[in-house]
Amino acid sequence: MSGLAGLLAGLVHGGAEPGIYQWHGAFDVADVRHTVEHAGFGFGHVDGWLGGTKAEFPAAVGRALGFPDYYGQNFDALADCLHDIGAGRAGVVLLWDGWSTPARADEKAFDIALSVLGSRVNADRGVPFSVLLRGEGPDVAGVASLD
Repeated sequence: MSGLAGLLAGLVHGGAEPGIYQWHGAFDVADVRHTVEHAGFGFGHVDGWLGGTKAEFPAAVGRALGFPDYYGQNFDALADCLHDIGAGRAGVVLLWDGWSTPARADEKAFDIALSVLGSRVNADRGVPFSVLLRGEGPDVAGVASLD
């Protein structure tokens, strides 16, 4: 997990910036969760293979990150709730498996999702937040690789 471990170490010690990254690590989700949580970070996992429509994505992120019951499950509510995550943690990492399915099926909705996530990544408040787009998919401008 050198790419993930390097990112986490860099975030903790100030040598890496939070971001949206593409990653090809084929590790079990439980192992990724363990590594992330062992570093003091919160963890969420979105399985885009099971549904990645415009309506399903905000709901899946809400479940993955433990949003409150009143969460509206749309992109505006997602943007609002993302700013409240991670209190007491070194940061938060969201692992998004199967991201290529919505990226290819509904490019506009995927771009909105990345924009909302990117706004939180670049926010001046809250703990560091990073997103890992795991697996193969189309090229995404501005997304670096952890590999």
